[in-house]
Amino acid sequence: ITCPGVVLKDKQELYLSVFVLGKYKKTECVPAVFPLFFQERLLFEKAFANIVDPGDLVKLLEFDTAVLELIQLVPPVGKVLATYEENTRDFLFPDPKLTHGRRGLEREILMKRSPFFT
Repeated sequence: ITCPGVVLKDKQELYLSVFVLGKYKKTECVPAVFPLFFQERLLFEKAFANIVDPGDLVKLLEFDTAVLELIQLVPPVGKVLATYEENTRDFLFPDPKLTHGRRGLEREILMKRSPFFT
């Protein structure tokens, strides 16, 4: 995660919280210095019972929301510094971009900063 020119005043570690397909996972904590590097893979699995038509699955994914939050471990419960929300279909299967790279492994998203992230 990059945030050019920003230095965090709180030095507590950060993690990325991810909610996809009704499942919540979080990354390991990293030091509070940009750029942040999360060197791990999060696996989300879900079985969709009674879905036989791929179009029906697409509709379900469009009504589901994927949420990512950048959280700093500031006591007592942590501060959400930035969030990203998108329907799960578009998050999992983004439109093709004109840039080169290994599809699915390199993604750019723009997170919305929270009021706590000055």
